[in-house]
Amino acid sequence: MTELPAWWEPLASRATVARRSDFTRWPTPPVGGRRSAVLILLGEQPETGPDLLVLQRAATLRSHAGQPAFPGGAADPDDLDASATAFREATEEVGLDPASATVIATLPRLWIPVSGYVVTPVLAWWHTPHPVRPVDLGEVARVERLPVSELVDPANRLRIRHPSGFVGPAFDVRDLLVWGFTAGIINTLLELGGWAGPWDQSRVLELPASAMSAPARDQPPAAQ
Repeated sequence: MTELPAWWEPLASRATVARRSDFTRWPTPPVGGRRSAVLILLGEQPETGPDLLVLQRAATLRSHAGQPAFPGGAADPDDLDASATAFREATEEVGLDPASATVIATLPRLWIPVSGYVVTPVLAWWHTPHPVRPVDLGEVARVERLPVSELVDPANRLRIRHPSGFVGPAFDVRDLLVWGFTAGIINTLLELGGWAGPWDQSRVLELPASAMSAPARDQPPAAQ
């Protein structure tokens, strides 16, 4: 495996022993739930340092329209494991070359009660970055590499209150409001990586309607 940059520690070590409770209060059922996986792809750019690949789902989708998310989706019968699912989905959604990244850790299975999915996050090192972009604009509106330095900036951190009453961490970065499941994972990864610092957790905003159905871009820029 390509040698990891120094900034991967302590995240790489802590991720291998992370617990479900580090990410969510919801217990994962021993059976049932629809198997799925997401790819948490950490790369690096000379100008901005470590970054995280996210996509914005198309506004025309029937569920999760317009929401920022990690590449990923439901498992296919032919997928050997969660890593296979995560990489297959990333290839289909943003054109990722699986050979350009290496799995560092498979995180605990997480239960999403509202959708019935059991999601396995797969943490990977994007050692050979290449341009990526929406493969199908009907599914993905935008692809973005979010620098860790911007994610931990207190000015970009807040908490969002969902109409259901749930309040969780969020990030307002590069014209993307990242909230919900994806923001929860990012929040924990920043803690595990030793990157997180103090921020104003009293800053709580109502989830705007536009965040639940953000408009797609006709010609989204590629993420380099």
